[in-house]
Amino acid sequence: MPQPSPRHEIAHLGHVELFTPEPEKSLDFFVRVLGLTENGTDGDSVYLRTWDDYEHHSLKLTAAKTSGVGRTAVRASSEEALKRRVVALEERGLGVGWVDGDTGIGPTYLFRDPDGHELEVYWETERYRPPEHLRPALKNQAQAYPGRGVGVRRLDHVNYLAREAEVNGRFICDALGGRVTEQIRLDSGVISGQWTHFAQKSYDIVYTTDWTKSNGRLHHIAFATDTREDILRAADIALDNDVHIETGPHKHAIQQTFFLYLYEPGGNRIELCNPTGRLIFAPDWEPVTWTEAERAKGQAWGLRTIESFHTHGTPPVA
Repeated sequence: MPQPSPRHEIAHLGHVELFTPEPEKSLDFFVRVLGLTENGTDGDSVYLRTWDDYEHHSLKLTAAKTSGVGRTAVRASSEEALKRRVVALEERGLGVGWVDGDTGIGPTYLFRDPDGHELEVYWETERYRPPEHLRPALKNQAQAYPGRGVGVRRLDHVNYLAREAEVNGRFICDALGGRVTEQIRLDSGVISGQWTHFAQKSYDIVYTTDWTKSNGRLHHIAFATDTREDILRAADIALDNDVHIETGPHKHAIQQTFFLYLYEPGGNRIELCNPTGRLIFAPDWEPVTWTEAERAKGQAWGLRTIESFHTHGTPPVA
């Protein structure tokens, strides 16, 4: 019997674990400045959620000796899809095994991408039930708008650094059923960046080349806002709270995302983004390829890409 296509067997990005050597300061940043809500603890980790993600948490903030990314979780589209993706991962020799899921999620399969980043896939999940003081007026909303800080709406994407972007992007497509929406091809022919997605949102997991040739590092994680104006307001909030603004507000040429990049106190890069409603509906979408010359022009409206955008990653390399 032919196997079903892996397309749409991963529903969406679930949550990301972020390591920080400054746990108290990082927690204050995510709660007070970005507007996330605490939703429990587990040892050295704090669970945080945006106001319209439907699951238990969007971010797992873990105290550690250095910055960087821990496990990234993706949710399967069914119990059967989970089992099929596990088989596909084991066939590629990148499966680690079944582990107890974080609070709020059920049986979880741990695996690694070719670069060594840890990911996990699950199906069973706990839908968030807000306490009375966070109950929204509209029952189709996960939580009341917090009215605090930036007020980010949802976790949007994770951008990994990798030795070989194309190898890892191909893994996301072949093993998890993702699809490349846009990419950068250098004059040498090397693919230096790939943007992959699972559903209609234009990207969920991104790989860009790590100039240090290290493995398993993070470029940034991103949270989406309701509007582009929220990004402008976020820049003022960052200024008032002595948060380092790396670049922006501006608009990317790739994916046309309106953006602001910040460093949280632990040293990790955080993007605040608004995709301006851009969705991918075409079932036969072909990747948009950007040349080295096109990328040298900078961002959409001419802003030059700041040098640290190519050199800063976490954990830092000595």
